[in-house]
Amino acid sequence: MHHHARGQLLGTLSGVATVGTAEGRWVVPATSAVWIPPRHGHEFRSHGTVRCWSVYVAEPLCARFPAEPQVLQMSDLLREAVRTAAGGSRHANAPAKRRLDAVILDEILLLPPMPFALPMPGDPRLARIAGAIILRPGERRRMAEWARFGGISPRTLTRLFPAQTGLTFAAWCRSASILKAMELLANGSSVTATAFDLGYETVSGFIAMFKGSLGVTPAAYRRAQTGG
Repeated sequence: MHHHARGQLLGTLSGVATVGTAEGRWVVPATSAVWIPPRHGHEFRSHGTVRCWSVYVAEPLCARFPAEPQVLQMSDLLREAVRTAAGGSRHANAPAKRRLDAVILDEILLLPPMPFALPMPGDPRLARIAGAIILRPGERRRMAEWARFGGISPRTLTRLFPAQTGLTFAAWCRSASILKAMELLANGSSVTATAFDLGYETVSGFIAMFKGSLGVTPAAYRRAQTGG
């Protein structure tokens, strides 16, 4: 875990990255970028062959940006503006550079959020359950069994999970499966192996879940991330 004095917008050109904080985990495919506020503790993990870029924003300018980490859908304009800024001298044609910097900041503010986040509950009983699901995503248990594992009643589990994460327990488990699938596929795992690693009895059931959530088949997603 580490933090920066400046805000950071982190994106990938290829592969998938995962950013984790005490509050949750965010998966960053090449179509997106993650905003990390100044002094916000986080860790970074890469999956597959990853090429990354970052934009750092001075802390006084970050008041306009989200106060919590957030995955944002990249725009072609921002991608090209970042590429142009990275390729030039810091002091060449200063007025033009300042205008380009302003375009980058304005464009970040306009990026729509993406549903690639997995919020973590603060209650230690729920956190124990959530941590076990992240470590063993293919382990299928009924809600009552997970409640017993966390030392909590099923009714309390049902009530507290939405209050602390904004998701029902079932929706949170589905999100955990989607994000883990994105990581596995980016690492080169086959669609079949990924489906079984996540505990699906049929590959078709996994494909339907993945496409229904992300709008693309896992095979198409894998090709986009790995090039094959």
